Amino acid sequence: MDKERFKGIIAPVVTPFTAEGTIDEDLFRKEVKYLLNTGIDGISPGGSTGEGATLSDNELVRLVQIIQEENTKRIPVVCGIIRNSTYAAINAGMAVKEAGADALMITPTFYLGGTDEAGNYEYYKKIAESVGLPIIIYNVIADNEIKPKHFKKILEIENVIGIKQSVGGIQGFLDMKMSCGDRGLIYSATDDMLYMTFDMGADGAIAAILSVFPELCVKMWRTIKEGDNKTAKEIHNKLYPIWSVIKGPQFQRRVKAAINLQGRNAGLPRHPLLEATEHELTMLKDLISKL
Repeated sequence: MDKERFKGIIAPVVTPFTAEGTIDEDLFRKEVKYLLNTGIDGISPGGSTGEGATLSDNELVRLVQIIQEENTKRIPVVCGIIRNSTYAAINAGMAVKEAGADALMITPTFYLGGTDEAGNYEYYKKIAESVGLPIIIYNVIADNEIKPKHFKKILEIENVIGIKQSVGGIQGFLDMKMSCGDRGLIYSATDDMLYMTFDMGADGAIAAILSVFPELCVKMWRTIKEGDNKTAKEIHNKLYPIWSVIKGPQFQRRVKAAINLQGRNAGLPRHPLLEATEHELTMLKDLISKL
C-alpha cells in the first residue's frame, strides 16, 4: 500500500445544514470546490469538523459522491466514521467505499467508555477485513484512548496505516511519534501547535483549522518541508490567537463562523448545536480582520 499518497494536509470539510436540519448540498459543493483549489493533499468529510456523529450512512455517501464529482485532481478522500458498534462502522465503511472513499478515519467507540484494548483491536481488525480500505484511527475519545503501546499492536492489522492524534496535546503527539512513527503515519490534530508538530516530523495534519485557513496551513506545511521555519512560524503565530477563540466545546459553530467571516458560506450547524454567539462573532471578526 502506498502510504505516501496519504501524507500532507488533509482538510476536514464542514457540513452545511439548512434551517430544517438537512444537508445543504449546494453550499457543501461550493466549499468542496474552494478547498480543492487551495493546494490541500486530501479532504475528509464526516469527521468532528463535519459534525459526523450526526450524519447517517446515506448522508455520508452523498457527501463522498459530491466530493468525487468535483475531485478532478483525485486527491485522497478520507471519510470519517463515528459509530458505536462494529456492525454500524462496517456498514458505514462499505457504503462510503462504494461511493468512492479512498480511506476511512475511524474513532474508537465512545458510548459508556467504549471498550477495552482487546475490544479496540477486534473493532479495527473486523472493519479492516470487511471493508478493505486504508484506515486512519481518529484518536479523539478521552475515555477510550488508543495509547502508543496499543497502537503498535493495532498496526499489525493489514490496512491500518496511521493515527490522527487528537488527545494529549503536543506531548501526546510526541509520545505517539516517538513510539510508532517508524511504522505508521502520525497525523497532527493539535490545531494550536501545528508548527511544532510539523517540526517534530508529523506525516501530515487532519485538523479543523486546515479547513478554516487552508492556504495558510498548506503554506506552513510546505515551508517547513523546504526548511523555511521562519515563515512557517510566522504563519503559526498569526493563526494561534484565532484558534484560541475557536477551540473548546461546540467548536464547530465557531469554525463555521470563522469561515463565514471570510466570505464563504458554511451553512448552519445541525440542531441542537446553535450558531456562534454575538460575543464569539465579535472576537473572531476582530482577529480575522487583522490577518
